[in-house]
Formats: sequence, structure tokens, C-alpha cells
Amino acid sequence: MSLLRSNFAHMAGGFVLMGGWAVWANSAHPMPAPLTAGLVQGVLSACITLLLKTVTERLLPRLSGAPGLVLPPLTCAALSVTLLSLVHHAAGTPEITTTLALPVTVATSYAALYNYRLRHAS
Repeated sequence: MSLLRSNFAHMAGGFVLMGGWAVWANSAHPMPAPLTAGLVQGVLSACITLLLKTVTERLLPRLSGAPGLVLPPLTCAALSVTLLSLVHHAAGTPEITTTLALPVTVATSYAALYNYRLRHAS
């Protein structure tokens, strides 16, 4: 199995990179706020990555043309913003906007690039 199709590799990357970002984005606040934000973001990024990867792969044979290129990334952005905002608010993350800026951008870009790669590999 290639890394491109490995659920674990995608999830682990999301956890480490986006969790680390959340720790940094909240580092001006006293502990445990940065650590909590990092763990929340890491777990959510891993789960969202798996969800988006799975949805993109399942939509691949069902959508073609412009909708096939546009809908997965738009779905990604909507899911990411909604889920991350709600959970970070509930967890008491102090810097929600900063915490979400990179993960939402990366998740949307990830969905677009992964979708594009799959469409042109098949």
C-alpha cells in the first residue's frame, strides 16, 4: 500500500502538524491551554483527515467535471470550520481564529490536491 492511500499516514500527519500548530498558536497562554488546544486540534485533524480522505475516494467515481473538482474541497472547508469552531469553543481554546487559520487552509488544500491527484491517477 502506498503512502498516498495509507489512512494511518494521513491521520498521523494531520495529528502531528496541526496539533503542533495549535500548541504554538496558543503558546502565549498559561498551561494547560496550549496543550489542550494541541490535543483537541490533533485528534480533530486526524479524524477530519480520515473523513475527508474517505469521502474524496468514495466521490471519485460518482462526480466528474467541475463538480468533481470543486465539491470535495468545499465540503472540506465547511466541515472543518464548523467542527473545529464548535469543539475548540467547547474546549475553551483561547485563540480560536489563529488556531483554525492554518488547519482549515491546509485541510481545504489537502482535499483539493488529494482529489486532483486521485482524478489524474485513475
